[in-house]
Amino acid sequence: MFVALTNLQIGSSDCDNLQDTCPAVPPKTQTIFINGLPCKNPANVTAQDFKTDELSNPGTADIFGASIKIVGAAEFSGLNTLGLSIGRTGIDRDGLDNFHYHPRATEMIFVSKGALIAGFIDTKNQIFQKYLRVGDVFVFPKGLFHFSLSHGFEDATFFSVFNSQNPGLVSLNPTYFDHTLESIEKLKRRIVSLSKLEVPDSSPELERIYS
Repeated sequence: MFVALTNLQIGSSDCDNLQDTCPAVPPKTQTIFINGLPCKNPANVTAQDFKTDELSNPGTADIFGASIKIVGAAEFSGLNTLGLSIGRTGIDRDGLDNFHYHPRATEMIFVSKGALIAGFIDTKNQIFQKYLRVGDVFVFPKGLFHFSLSHGFEDATFFSVFNSQNPGLVSLNPTYFDHTLESIEKLKRRIVSLSKLEVPDSSPELERIYS
């Protein structure tokens, strides 16, 4: 899954590495602080530094029914200096991965389960969104607000690759806007209406979810 994504040659937004590998010292044991993470002693580097099971399970769901888990060099030491991080997002049926952006990275997603509507808004307030199924890939450009709405009959899951070892995440805090059930449903219906031409023939039944 991730081999296919990384072979698409995501350009690194971080500094180029100056050596083959540089597994990170765990942040809790750092004694110096630099722009990035210091390397482990090369004599202590093992194959385990380049393996992780962090994405085996989803994260904790928020009030919109989405769970976002991002794994960077701090959690997966082998990523240090490689300019990459990975993520997993799960969205409940009829759930929303609310508007957010990553200030230091472009995100490429691969849909592994369900169906969803994914999109982003550029600096001219133009919206670009597509209906995605299992196996589809979509890109969210660096620094632009984006979202994903589960739009099928089951939960949706997608995996991500970021071109930074620390992409960051800035989201619209629910305390800053009306996040009542009614307002959230209105937002979902608006997203669905913008994708009406792309939704499959079964869309009338799907649209009743939002009516």
